[in-house]
Amino acid sequence: MPEPVVLEARNLGRRYRQGERELVILDGAELILQRGEMVALVAPSGTGKSTLLHLAGLLEQPDSGEILVGGRSCSGLSDNERTAIRRAEIGFVYQFHHLLPEFTALENVMIPQLIAGLDRREATDRARQLLDYMKIGQRAAHRPSELSGGEQQRVAIARAVANAPQILLADEPTGNLDPATAAYVFDALQALVRQSGLAMLIATHNHALAARMDRCITLRDARIVAFEP
Repeated sequence: MPEPVVLEARNLGRRYRQGERELVILDGAELILQRGEMVALVAPSGTGKSTLLHLAGLLEQPDSGEILVGGRSCSGLSDNERTAIRRAEIGFVYQFHHLLPEFTALENVMIPQLIAGLDRREATDRARQLLDYMKIGQRAAHRPSELSGGEQQRVAIARAVANAPQILLADEPTGNLDPATAAYVFDALQALVRQSGLAMLIATHNHALAARMDRCITLRDARIVAFEP
């Protein structure tokens, strides 16, 4: 039996005005992301990778078509409703870690849980478990400035999945790391997906990492197509 579909893009269209010109970024784009699946989005800069991630993460509205999260159409939802879905169902990891500098690694992972309503003890326990899982538990009391680049990204990943989302969207999560550290961070991501059943869409320029994922897609003529790295 196939795994449940956790994210679906149907006939997505997105356009931008640039002076007198209209830039067509997506036109009839289609995507299905299943539970426990790792998908690489590999495309040159400027072709719409970040736009697709923003649409998938409900950070932008498409001009046409719709995004479904867990089978629920997100068209016509209010900003508050979209925020609630993002908070519960979608995690984000970026090229820069965006950790809050005044808080420790542990506190950074606790914060989204506290915002979601978990009590402090439960949030602390889960944050410690996630940091241990990411093999960075021994650095829990350190602030971001005291961590290496790879450690910062592993904390950012732990924070992204702190509320047990269905979907993880990552935009060049290893782009600022040296090859050995990038491979280590990717291994942590892969283990997380396999263990939890999380579905993950990663935008990356790293063809070696893309080749290790379940499948690869690219953007061509404003459509999403299969890609062989």
